[in-house]
Amino acid sequence: MNTFRVKRAAREFAVVAFLWIACAGVVSAQSDMRGHWSGSIDTPQGPLGVDVDLDKPASGWIGSISIPAQGAAGIPLDAISFDSGKGSFRLKGIPGNPTFTGTLSADSKSLEGTFAQGPASLPMKLSRSGEAKVEVPKVSPAVAAEFLGTWEGTIPGGPRIVLTLSNGKAGAEAQLMSPDQGNVQIPVGAVAQSGTKLTLQVNAVGGGYEGDINKDGTELNGAWTQRGNSIALQFKKAPAAKP
Repeated sequence: MNTFRVKRAAREFAVVAFLWIACAGVVSAQSDMRGHWSGSIDTPQGPLGVDVDLDKPASGWIGSISIPAQGAAGIPLDAISFDSGKGSFRLKGIPGNPTFTGTLSADSKSLEGTFAQGPASLPMKLSRSGEAKVEVPKVSPAVAAEFLGTWEGTIPGGPRIVLTLSNGKAGAEAQLMSPDQGNVQIPVGAVAQSGTKLTLQVNAVGGGYEGDINKDGTELNGAWTQRGNSIALQFKKAPAAKP
């Protein structure tokens, strides 16, 4: 074989090798749960659509889920794992520890399994439809001292609500709890204060609260909104716990 044929063969081999490596990379990138997934949970009332984003940066798995029909968006996921074609994740901070466990299809295009919450267990299927766009919870700036503490209120004709506000190392943190619903805790996604106004974003239930603190710092007067509906909600500050 002359020198020209050797060089030509080498070039062709290099091209083939490059294509093989490129294809191998694509297959590898699709051989786990990373990506944007769309699908539904098969409930007794009919399919409930969901969108799931999963990614794995150097720090480990991250994820978020949205449920458009319930107005819920960017609910963070935790306990995410994938091994030998089996994957699972949990909706962080949601009552009943809702968890999905499923199997990746042979072509890596679908995840099919079970969505369990409390005693209920329902079929759930997801299809990969693009790159992951995980909604990472934003850090909320610290709020003024008069907003900190425990606040108690009652939705007219509904349950009692307890709001706890604190300033952590990363900023403001808030939690809602309903004593009349088994002490269910609902995570608050974002907290914002502007003067006397407090705004809470509660993505987990597609809701939010906006209220003004009074001059004495003893009441928050405002409204709770959820899925296009709004209702007045007043919180009164609970006495500080004795040391």
